[in-house]
Amino acid sequence: VTLAEIARHVPAAAADLRAALADLAANYAPRGIVLVERGGRWLFQTAPDLGHLLAPTRDAPRKLSRAAVETLAIIAYHAPATRAEIEDIRGVAVSPGTLDVLIAAGWITPGGRRESPGRPLEFTTTAAFLVDFGLNDRRDLPGIADLRAAGLLDRAAGSPATGESAGGDVHSTR
Repeated sequence: VTLAEIARHVPAAAADLRAALADLAANYAPRGIVLVERGGRWLFQTAPDLGHLLAPTRDAPRKLSRAAVETLAIIAYHAPATRAEIEDIRGVAVSPGTLDVLIAAGWITPGGRRESPGRPLEFTTTAAFLVDFGLNDRRDLPGIADLRAAGLLDRAAGSPATGESAGGDVHSTR
């Protein structure tokens, strides 16, 4: 729930609501369910230290193709991005099915149209993307130095490391 949605139902100043939510989050912190802010929305979720206990009841992780993972990463880092921009960065055509899978997952959404010839459709990430990947904002995505340190980028060229698998397990809570 956004702060604006809460403000419509609770007659208080935004600063007071934010303070009340922070107090409530602190109250829930030692419990099994915690109150967190993700992507400008407040939500309850399982405490991080107890998530492993719920693992058997979770849905199976989504198996995304390498193309879908690359497309999602490009949109996350470069949003809003058009299909042509995605194809230019990847170096290959993006199939409509790849975008459909990401839209169905709720991680991307078609936005407006770019004011350029052909008026191409722009894609951007959603609030569900932020929540599912544990981000407050797209600025929380790891930078190039972090990706290199994790061995995900080739140190010389800044390109994906060799030996990467063809597909990626993407774990989400959705």
